Amino acid sequence: MKIVVACDSFKGCLKSEEVAYHVEQGLHRYDEAIEVMSYAIGDGGEGSAEAFAKTCQGSMVSAAATDAYGKKIIAEYALIENGKTAVIEVAAIIGLSMTPKERRTPYFASSFGVGTVILDAVERGCKKIILALGGSATNDGGMGLLQALGCRFYDSRHKYLSPQAINLEKIKYIDFNRLNRLEGIELIAACDVKNHLLGEMGATYVFGKQKGFYPNQIKQVEAGMENYRNQIQRYLNIDIDAYEGGGAAGGIGAVLIGILNARMIPGLELLFQYSDIEQAIQECDLVITGEGQSDRQTMFGKVPAGILQLANRYQKPTLCISGALGLGYQELYELGFVGIFSIADRAMSFQQALDQAGEKMEAAVYTIIKTIVSMQGRI
Repeated sequence: MKIVVACDSFKGCLKSEEVAYHVEQGLHRYDEAIEVMSYAIGDGGEGSAEAFAKTCQGSMVSAAATDAYGKKIIAEYALIENGKTAVIEVAAIIGLSMTPKERRTPYFASSFGVGTVILDAVERGCKKIILALGGSATNDGGMGLLQALGCRFYDSRHKYLSPQAINLEKIKYIDFNRLNRLEGIELIAACDVKNHLLGEMGATYVFGKQKGFYPNQIKQVEAGMENYRNQIQRYLNIDIDAYEGGGAAGGIGAVLIGILNARMIPGLELLFQYSDIEQAIQECDLVITGEGQSDRQTMFGKVPAGILQLANRYQKPTLCISGALGLGYQELYELGFVGIFSIADRAMSFQQALDQAGEKMEAAVYTIIKTIVSMQGRI
């Protein structure tokens, strides 16, 4: 029996390759003869850089940067294709999970650190840079990224403005003269988000709350973002709200596409291009995927839905084995999953669930595959 394993990370718990390891252990506990083909998966969120490094036999390198709140950090990103392509993960630099919920102050968060890592990749000689945009803590419209590349922002009195969401509404003058437009560098924004920068379905209204803004702050932040768009349009004659995906990463997507001429490609689709997973699925007997929690939102561009879509192309049965099941998970059966399971086997605290995730995954996989094989020929 040949089985393809392609799971997303279990956020805050297990990396994608760690999930795959425990699935494989569960399968081999039942039968060591099972041939398992495992793939590290990153859809543009956490774990994307490592997934590309593993898939493409690349390496991880380090760069000095700053996190969303200006703290000095050492950020890692991937080099693939003989060092000519960099895969930079926004979540590893200015990630939402890097700051405890009670300490998040998105008004003062900045994307500056992403720009410094981009420049590090350029200095290393990279000709293509893939930016995985999921999981950011910022909502500065990419203002910080632009400043790292040489832009400067000023208020009505020509006073310098630091690149933070709180200053978006104050922008009156922008100096683009020193902007490094990264000419000769192919930029790709890896993200499944299709939201524009502004509006009720834009960056602030859709993602602002999870980043820490209070409901009574959203309107003011949106007004600041609109002013930011207007000032850029006044100087460059570019409407950064015109682009699908511009709302990704708190507006970084809008800057990448509108000003730096990046192409936006869904993260999972991009990873498929760099791996042989499609061929492996075509030749396998069963596909196993999963994520931290599967629910109604899984069908909207999440990893299990993307893997299932590929498996359906070749009529391969697909199981979804996740950490937990949330509201509406039953609707996923309509997509074509033959089974949807949670690894939780009893009531436990959240911390216990995190600590025991690997063990629970192995036990669940063993039970599921034993049941499947035992039922063959009986129904």
